[in-house]
Amino acid sequence: MTAQRLIIGISGASGIIYGIEALKALKNTPVETHLVVTQSARLTLSQESPLSYAELTALADVHYSNADIGAAIASGSFRTMGMLIAPCSIKSLSEIASGVTASLLSRAADVVLKERRKLVLMVRETPLHSGHLESMLRVTHMGGIINPPVPAFYTNPQTIDDMVQQSIGRTLDLFGLESGLVKRWEGNQPRQREES
Repeated sequence: MTAQRLIIGISGASGIIYGIEALKALKNTPVETHLVVTQSARLTLSQESPLSYAELTALADVHYSNADIGAAIASGSFRTMGMLIAPCSIKSLSEIASGVTASLLSRAADVVLKERRKLVLMVRETPLHSGHLESMLRVTHMGGIINPPVPAFYTNPQTIDDMVQQSIGRTLDLFGLESGLVKRWEGNQPRQREES
């Protein structure tokens, strides 16, 4: 039986912590991770994280150069659960929405869509103009899921890490993966009846 595989893309938007934490969370699952990182993301890594590129790629089971269009993840015959791009830049979103496959990251995303697998984009940009929104709508019509990392305040987060972990946990939920990171809403608790 083939191991479950998930492609993780990291593009150049701010918020590289989301990609890093997704890879760390997936270490605790039976999922085999296949990582592709854009050149812009490498620059973001140097500005937002103490990790080196070698330390980042070591978090994945397999990693590829973004220039390697002949990589396994560029083919629909290479079976995967789908792809998560965390964070997803507007440039990457736009390439995917237009069907442009100028890099391995956009080619892998295109393959996931054409094979009707799950594509989840943690788009990191605000404010948004109509072109951004139209690109999101196009990807949604193609079967992708736009999942910006919006913090969940009902969990009463105490740190930035709490917010990041909740966002990653909810994102992995979209692939049916239990990460143990999610504080799940259980509804309002019933009130005790007061004695008269």
